[in-house]
Amino acid sequence: MAIKGEQIIGTKIHNIIESSNISKAIYDTETKKLLVEFKNGFNYEYEDVPHQLYTQFRMSPSQGKFFSEKISKVFKYRRII
Repeated sequence: MAIKGEQIIGTKIHNIIESSNISKAIYDTETKKLLVEFKNGFNYEYEDVPHQLYTQFRMSPSQGKFFSEKISKVFKYRRII
């Protein structure tokens, strides 16, 4: 698992992720919203994710495991269609 690519556009950090479950993550440093795109095609937006936690997510040896343990069921989320 690893970050395959990163691009910063304005206040948003776009990461392409090599994971069994996650394909992309976009974090907005201004709104603290995290958009996660899963390999099954579903997209979810998580609210009020601290920037420091997102940095830990990016630097984690396994983004999928970190996401499952520290983000997915901790923060309020909604499915994006």
